This record gives sequence, C-alpha cells and structure tokens, in this order.
Amino acid sequence: MRISNSRTMPPLTSSLDAVLMNVYTNTLLKCERIEVSHFHDRSVRLFTNKTWRSNNVPAFRGTSHLNRCGYISTKISSQVMEQMQSNVFVKEYSEDLPGTSSYESAMEALSSLITRKKRGDRSSVGGKYGKLERMLIYLKILGLEEKIGGLKIIHVAGTKGKGSTCTFCEAILRECGFRTGLFTSPHLIDVRERFRINGLDITEDKFLLYFWNCWNQLEEKVTKDLPMPPLFQFLTLLALKIFVCEQVDVAIIEVGLGGKRDSTNVIKEPIVCGITSLGMDHVEALGNTLGQIASHKAGIFKPHIPAFVVAQLSEAMDVIQEVARGLVVPLEVVAPLDCEKMDGLKLGLSGDHQFINAGLAVSLSKCWLQRTGNWEKLFGKQDNLESDLPAAFRRGLSTAHLSGRAQIVYDTSLKSCNSSEVSDSSCGDLIFYLDGAHSPESMEVCGRWFSSAVKGNWKASSCFTVENMVQVWGNGHLQYGTEKRDKSYKISKQILLFNCMEVRDPQVLLPKLVSMCASSGTHFSKALFVPSMSTYNKVTSAASVIPADNCSRDLSWQFNLQRLWEKMIHDTEVNTVIDTEPKMDAAKILPYEFLYEDVSHCSPVENHFACSAVIPSLPLAIDWLRDCVKRNPSVRIQVLVTGSLHLVGDVLKLLKR
Repeated sequence: MRISNSRTMPPLTSSLDAVLMNVYTNTLLKCERIEVSHFHDRSVRLFTNKTWRSNNVPAFRGTSHLNRCGYISTKISSQVMEQMQSNVFVKEYSEDLPGTSSYESAMEALSSLITRKKRGDRSSVGGKYGKLERMLIYLKILGLEEKIGGLKIIHVAGTKGKGSTCTFCEAILRECGFRTGLFTSPHLIDVRERFRINGLDITEDKFLLYFWNCWNQLEEKVTKDLPMPPLFQFLTLLALKIFVCEQVDVAIIEVGLGGKRDSTNVIKEPIVCGITSLGMDHVEALGNTLGQIASHKAGIFKPHIPAFVVAQLSEAMDVIQEVARGLVVPLEVVAPLDCEKMDGLKLGLSGDHQFINAGLAVSLSKCWLQRTGNWEKLFGKQDNLESDLPAAFRRGLSTAHLSGRAQIVYDTSLKSCNSSEVSDSSCGDLIFYLDGAHSPESMEVCGRWFSSAVKGNWKASSCFTVENMVQVWGNGHLQYGTEKRDKSYKISKQILLFNCMEVRDPQVLLPKLVSMCASSGTHFSKALFVPSMSTYNKVTSAASVIPADNCSRDLSWQFNLQRLWEKMIHDTEVNTVIDTEPKMDAAKILPYEFLYEDVSHCSPVENHFACSAVIPSLPLAIDWLRDCVKRNPSVRIQVLVTGSLHLVGDVLKLLKR
C-alpha cells in the first residue's frame, strides 16, 4: 500500500507501537521501537512491505533528532529488529533466484568446492595463480575490489580465542548503536552461522540471494587457470559480498587459518588488527615452532595500522614485535579485563580465559571507535578505560554468545517424564556441557571450566528454550526457568563424550583434560568414544538428513582412543580383548547398568572395559544416555562433549531435533 499524499490522512494522535523502523545508515542510530505521534511527508518503510509517504522527517544521526520531531523512542533489541525484518525480506528480488535455489542445492554446490578431502591435506588448487592472487581476481569478478575498501574492518588472528574475541567486539559495537557484520568459522550446525548481521545469523532468503549471485558470476568466469574458489575462499568472498550489500558500519572478520596466506588477508586497510593467544596448532601448515606460527599470525599486520596482542610466550612475542617494527605498526600488549570493571555483570562467554579475550575486544573496539571518529560522539572526552568501562561495553560483553564454546544445554526431550501428570522424580536429568576444545591448551581451559560448571560456580546470564532443549549462553550454570527442583536427591555422574580428528594427538589431549579436572576434584565416571556424523567433504544444513547408522563404519580410531583412555586411567597397558564388531542397538552395545555399576578402580572385567565404551554412532550414544535417565530418576548425568567442533555441532544438531 502506498499513500501518496499524507494530507488526506487523518491526524494520528495515538502512538503506533507496531511501527518498527530499521534505518540502514553509517550513523549512531540504534534499532528501536518508534512510537509516532503524527506522520509528515517522507517515505518510511515498514516491515509489512508497505510504504507510507510522509514529509519532512529529517535524515538523522541519532534518536535525539527523532525526539525533537515528535517521535518517542523505546530501545528494542537490534536482534529482534533484524529477525522481524527478515520475515518480510525483499520479495521483489525472489524472482532473480535460479531455479535450483533451494537451500539444500546451495549446500550441494558448496560441497563441490571442498578440494581437500581430509584435514591436513595441503595439496594445492589447480591453476597458475597463488591463493591471494586468485582472491583478488575473484573480488574483481564480483565487483567488490573497490567496494571492500569502504568496509571498516576489525581483523583478528590467533590460535585460541579469536572467535570469542570477534564475538565480544561485535556485541560491544552493536550495543554502541552500529550495524554490525561478523564472519567467523567454523559453523557448527548451519553454514549461515558464519555470517551474522546485527548479532543474528543471516536469514535463509538473504543467504540464497547473495550465494547464487556470487556463484553464478564466478562460475561464468571459470577457466583452466582460474577454477572455482575452494570452500573457505568462497565463503570469505561471500562474507565480503554480504557486508557490502548489507551496508554494515563495522565488519569483524576472523582469520580462517594462520594469517599471512589466509583468504581473509585480501583486506588491505583494516581499521585495527588483533592477535589472540597462540599455541601449537595446524603445525602441518604453519610450522613446528611458536615463532613460525607467530610469523603467520602477524602476517595480517598492515603498515601504520594499529594492532593489539594479548600476552604471549617470548618466542612468539619476539616475532610479533619484529613484524610490527618492520611495518611501523603501533603495537600494544593488552592485559586481561579486570572483572571489577563489569560492575557486577558476568561475561557472556564462560571461563576465566575469556577475560583475556574480553580485554583484547575492549581495546580493539575502542580503537575502532577512535579511528572512525565515533568515540567522542558517544563518550565525549572519556578516554581512560583503566578505571571504567562505558555501559555499552559492559552490555556487549555480558550479552555476547557463541555456540559450542563453554555452552551448557539441558536436554528437555524427556518432557513426558516431567509433565504435570507425572511425578517430578519420574526421570533423571541429562545435561550437556559442550566445548570444541581440540588443542592441548584449550583442553586445560575446557577442564577448568567443566569442573567449575558442574559444581555450580558459573551463573548463567541468560537461558533460552530452543525447540526441545534449553540453552544456557553466558557463564553457564544451568537454569531451570520456572521449574523448581530439589537437587539434593540427584546423584551426579560426569561422563566424557569424546572424539578428535586423527591429525590430533589424543595422547596429549586426554591427559591434559583429565589432569585439569582431577586437580579441581572432578572425575569422570565413564568415557564414551563415538565417531562424528559430520564428514569433511560435505556441507550440511540444520535440516539435512542425519545419516543412517552404518554397520560397516570403521571404528578403529575410536577403539584406539578407548585403549589410550584405559591405559591412562590404569597407568598401565591394558590387554583386555574386546568385541570390535559394531552393534547398532544401544542396549546391546552397553547394558544400562554400565553407567551405575560400582567397579573398584574401573578395572576391566568379563572381557569389557568398565571405564569406557565405543558406541558406533552418535545418535545411538544420545539415545542410550536418554534411556539411562529415563530408567533412573535419581541420576543427573553431566556429559562433557569435547575434542572436536564437529562433534559438538553434531550433538547440538541432534538435541535440536
């Protein structure tokens, strides 16, 4: 509907709470609910795809202009705004999508870009161009070569914590009123998680629009010397396309691997760069020493562009400082955030290590605001973050969320056990503690967090019900919402659900985890080893069909993990003969008594390990755990899922169903 002359409209004396505006602007305007006392004659687009013509509504830089024009604003979550807008996304563009525009078709197309079929495969892509040279050609094909220069980018590299740091930055700057774009990797359930606009995953409609636009343009230009980009290169190009088209005020971009030769390093002039904690990871690509790894990470530095880094071992810091000196980069080493500055609020991401990432995010965000000329507009002459944090910074730090990192999920799939018609004690509790730790350092951090979480030392900042599970973002001690449960009669058992890629060293990972937990007084009753559902050579979505259980699945890696576990627990080589023939019935794999049996020191008995088990599929493992709590109302099973982000993502996908 279009009203061409507002003078024919009767005056609107009552406020219109339903009117919601989303202003795309490189200004300080926050997404808010606008209560309008009267319309003038200027075009105002509503979320109903109707346009009202009105007059004299000024272009504005903040809500103060609205107030002077008779508008009353009430803050509303920018995430809610973005979600509401997505429900009526630009129908006029839908006819431009190709016939094969279904989401699963896009996933199949993405899967065809996976050139390396297993982790650690460093084979080169065909053609005569190097990676970054190809990226520049792709940008030119997509018409982005000049446009990305207009993006005001925060670029972050590191081994541990770069996703968390980027997430903190995004939340801080969104709370400051800016339209944010966030590109992170990997995704856990759906590839759209990698692209956030204003704190929300990009909608499916928008994803398809931008995806096929990029795909078709690139496909038309494919030659022998210029093949289609590999998966991560394509996703990087797609992120830049999305951020340019969505007119974000700030783009926060996480490096994929390394830095110097990473696909994201086509960014020529970021506003600021950051490096998180470094450790020994991806050594097959980055080198076998911390110094070599640091050289790759510092490869994102650009001449004269400020950079911030958290404290590192001297071997790494020396290299970072040397690179910075060579490029005349102003480099600052950032201390962890002082928790006192949060004024009683908790960080939105769990774990003591997050104060390191939060400190870096605060420095990056402040530098971005200063270099874009927005700091004084927002905070005046206040310049000392040593003594106080702006309220917007505290809100951002306390509301940031990132799936699969120190995340707690309460499984409510057994709600029939807890219905009002059945006794509250008719089944036990099943709680998943998910952390995608996969390096020695992150395993220690994971163990420390899990031990604190199961003891109730973490308090959740928020808790959401999502389909058949309850998620706890924030510093994750479980909240039951309106349910009131007496925990005193529940017997807690800590279970490890583990898998890792074969390029990892479980002989290092598992002892780090167990030692840290044990030093905090937490001991695993049992360990379950399972293969991941995800495959390295296929991109799936949240709606993708879960693969059927495969009796012929190779479980040799899982049995190897089990033997390492038993050897570690008993501190001696274990020679128990076990049946390695997969059984696709959970009850046949493990009797339910396995969870509860009291076996002294978990010694092997009757030709089976009493401390651990291999279950041939993840769905079977989840079913078995659920059956255990159904059968025993007095048990609280606390399952730590770790070792692989693929495993964590697969568990989340199953729980959401």
